Amino acid sequence: MRTAVRATAAAVLAATLAAATACAAGPEGGAPAGAVAPASPALTSPAPASPAVASPASASLASVPATLSFTGKTLDGTAFNAATLAGRPVVLWFWAPWCATCASQAWTVAEIAPAYRDTVPVVGVAGLGEQKAMTSFVTEFDLGGTTQIDDRAGVLWRRFKVAEQSTFVVLDRTGRVVHQGFLDGEALTRQVETLARG
Repeated sequence: MRTAVRATAAAVLAATLAAATACAAGPEGGAPAGAVAPASPALTSPAPASPAVASPASASLASVPATLSFTGKTLDGTAFNAATLAGRPVVLWFWAPWCATCASQAWTVAEIAPAYRDTVPVVGVAGLGEQKAMTSFVTEFDLGGTTQIDDRAGVLWRRFKVAEQSTFVVLDRTGRVVHQGFLDGEALTRQVETLARG
């Protein structure tokens, strides 16, 4: 099974390299199933927390920053409301299932995300691929304990102006973007540790 997934990923990567510029391709338009949408003003208050995301008691309509005013679905089909993350620093990881850089970072994400789940949630934003390939990526790299948003439509990629993967968007507890771009494993770990200390 892994051999077939890797062969498929290699074929997709080769086609992408031939058509554009490797990891610099942005998401395409359209709205397939699993599209992520901005929350309407009436929906910016926290929804009941999904099993993957705990809702802080202090989050309220007034404290949800614009950067966290969106909803969507996770790769397993669970409803996701980013407003539940308000009041904490958050790391959004934009990745694609065929990206070699993303694969190398996945081990670090899988290691640190569970340890900081309550203080600095790490949320994957999967794009530029098919759901089956994304789900296989999550399984292969042990990312099942980390929330992974299905963003095949590229709504969040466009919202955060992400033009290539792997990109980390780091938000402080007020929702302000304090970093956007590449982070290797050590730099990601340092960022998360620093945010956790407050």
